[in-house]
Amino acid sequence: MTTLIESNEHKSLREAVAAFAKTHPHTTNAEDNTRLWQAAAKLGYIGVNLPEAYGGGGAGITELSLVLEELGAAGNPLLMMIVSPAICGTVIARFGTEEQKREWLPHLADGTRLMAFGITEPDAGSNSHRITTTARRDAATGDWILTGRKVFVSGVDLADATLIVGRTEDARTGKLKPCLFIVPRDAPGFERRAIDMELNAVERQFELTLDDVRLPADALVGDEDAGLLQLFAGLNPERVMTAAFGIGMGRYALSRALEYARERTVWKTPIGAHQAIAHPLAQAHIDLELARLMMQKAAHLYDAGDDVGAGEAANMAKYAAGEACVKAVDQAVHTLGGNGLTREFGLARLITASRVARIAPVSREMILNYVSHQTLGLPKSY
Repeated sequence: MTTLIESNEHKSLREAVAAFAKTHPHTTNAEDNTRLWQAAAKLGYIGVNLPEAYGGGGAGITELSLVLEELGAAGNPLLMMIVSPAICGTVIARFGTEEQKREWLPHLADGTRLMAFGITEPDAGSNSHRITTTARRDAATGDWILTGRKVFVSGVDLADATLIVGRTEDARTGKLKPCLFIVPRDAPGFERRAIDMELNAVERQFELTLDDVRLPADALVGDEDAGLLQLFAGLNPERVMTAAFGIGMGRYALSRALEYARERTVWKTPIGAHQAIAHPLAQAHIDLELARLMMQKAAHLYDAGDDVGAGEAANMAKYAAGEACVKAVDQAVHTLGGNGLTREFGLARLITASRVARIAPVSREMILNYVSHQTLGLPKSY
């Protein structure tokens, strides 16, 4: 029942975050975004999922996704919540050394540090098995040396380090296996270039180049032989949080449309009284609510330690939320007509932003592949 009916604690958290988010202006630049991040961190919202022993809230992805959803519903989604506490914080908390936990988790929780996440590559796309960024050991020093490229990495300019997915050679089989490395922003050979995006977002996207980046032995997170397990321990929360991001955005767009439909009067009748306006908005609300149920299921499964069940549910939640978000934004803009494309109402920028929920971090087509293979047992075409 926990996935169907929110506890009183979760209701209180939702109300508190919603009240907090409404007191802050919309984040339209990096400075506003940083102030909002720091204010949310002081209240314990950013690190709510991180262990109490390291300054976090001791809760889980369930609570963190709730926070992001409510921030988004108020028009202030913090994209880096998906990355810094959800992916990087989770991976370090679960697999990091004691030293790595002490160095990073308290700062990720209190908002004084950010960590980006680099996995996507120009020639790999959604296929993480084709990652070509390699890590090799220097036999003389024990250092790691990383070489490769990453693209579409969010917030690198804001982050103190980036958790990079590289591959090392298995001495037994000669095959490459994924591993995770903490790369400081000022590491020699670690370069970034902003990608020119037609996306109105505070957080910018970057291409990264790693040219023989030398890292100490303790830059490796977790076990060298358990990289894939550790990788998906971070990717499942990423999908849950992306669902929260999309649901929050969809709720915000819907709320603006509802406000307009109640007030905009044509022929002495509010346009919201007409079923041609009301029914599509009702359908958008239903789709968002259904997506939230699957998101909550995925979050609960992950927090309960069921990585396999969470993987299936997280992919479904991300798919449902992406579709619901795009439809809600589209219908909101359509409800406002010409006003939906003006800067004054702030909905037009969401047309592009809502597509992110469909595309990243994994496309809807790859999710359908996952469900058809893993859930339905159908053969692969690749």
